[in-house]
Amino acid sequence: MQNWTASSASPIQIFLNADFLVQSVILLLLLASVASWTVIINRGWAIARERSHVRNARRQLTSVGTRSELGQLIEQERGQVITVLQAIDAEWRWSNEHAGSGYEKTHERILSVAEMAIAREARRLAGLTTWLATIGATAPFVGLFGTVWGIMASFLAIGLTQDTSLAVVAPGIAEALLATAIGLFCAIPAVIGYNRLQQGIGEVDAEWRSTAGLLEVAISRHFDTRVGRVN
Repeated sequence: MQNWTASSASPIQIFLNADFLVQSVILLLLLASVASWTVIINRGWAIARERSHVRNARRQLTSVGTRSELGQLIEQERGQVITVLQAIDAEWRWSNEHAGSGYEKTHERILSVAEMAIAREARRLAGLTTWLATIGATAPFVGLFGTVWGIMASFLAIGLTQDTSLAVVAPGIAEALLATAIGLFCAIPAVIGYNRLQQGIGEVDAEWRSTAGLLEVAISRHFDTRVGRVN
């Protein structure tokens, strides 16, 4: 550990003059920060795109009344909502070919298929967002470890030199505070990003369910029309 000088006041110089363990902690936190920002940006764009796709698909569904029209919609649209619609369409096709005229069992199967498809797509949309919660929860403690180590180094320097002057104490304290600052710099965006992404995923999930509900209504009308023709 070097003595404190005016040229050592910048964060970069503090890092360069720091103990190897403190440097390792700071580098680890910076890498975690880069990873968290990568997840935030990547998932943020994915959620925004999916929100646009599902809203467009829901608008188009208002004019869908037959399976052929649904097939055309699925071919035209994009996004993960298409997977949900395809799952419901597959069950609709099977029910048309194998089920009787009653709609109760078909309704239950469609709801079950839609729920499973939405849950699967929600997991895909979430991606690595859970890592943001992990980074946000652990980064302050990792920074605290560097803080404790830096303070301990200051006390060791005092013991070795028998000197309590600022020149002896300041380097270790500076290392400790830098590690704390980097830990917070890493944790705060990760926590905010995780909460915002979870909110976005919840909004898209609600959009998916609304879209699936509209399609379920269209299917029920189709069955009612078919039963009416039979009667």
